[in-house]
Amino acid sequence: MRSVSTMIVAAVMVMVASAQPNVVNQRKENQQDRVAQGIKSGQLTAGETGNLETKEAAINQEVHTDRTLNGGKLTGQEKQTVNQQQNQVSKQIYADKHNSVTRPPATTEVGARRVNQQNRIANGVASGKLTAGQTARLEKGETAINKEVKTDRTANGGTLTAAQKKQVNQQQNQMSGKIYQAKH
Repeated sequence: MRSVSTMIVAAVMVMVASAQPNVVNQRKENQQDRVAQGIKSGQLTAGETGNLETKEAAINQEVHTDRTLNGGKLTGQEKQTVNQQQNQVSKQIYADKHNSVTRPPATTEVGARRVNQQNRIANGVASGKLTAGQTARLEKGETAINKEVKTDRTANGGTLTAAQKKQVNQQQNQMSGKIYQAKH
C-alpha cells in the first residue's frame, strides 16, 4: 500500500506533466513581456533585444520541432531541456536589464512600435493564437529589424536619418501584417 505522501507526489507529478505545455507557453509569454518592458524603459538596447529574441526564437523553434516529432507533446527530457534553456534566457534578460548599458526609453516612433509589436507577439502566445514555430519566425523578423536599427544608429551617432526611419517604418508595417496574419 502506498503512503499518502507518495500518492500526493504522484498526483502532483501528473498535474505538472499535464500542465507542461501551458508552463512552457506561460514562461515564453512572461519572458516576452519582460523584454517588452525592458525596451520600453530603455533598460534593453536594440542589440541586447536582438540577442534575446534570437535565443527565444531558437527555443521556440526547438519546441515546435520536438512537438511535431512527438505528436504535439514534449517528452520529460525535452521539457527539462526547454526549462533549462528558458532559465538561461531569463538570467540573460535580467543581466541585460540590470547592466550599465541603456538607451533612452522608447519615446521614438521606431521604439514605440518595437514595444507594441513585442507586446502583440506576447499576447498571441498568451492567447494560444501563435504556435512556437510562428513565434520563432516573428521573433527572427523582429531581430533583423532591431539589428538593422542598431547598425544604422551606430553609424549615425545614435540617431536614424529620415530615409532610415522610413525604411524601418516600412519593415515594421510588414512585420505588423505578419503578426496579424499569424494570429488570425
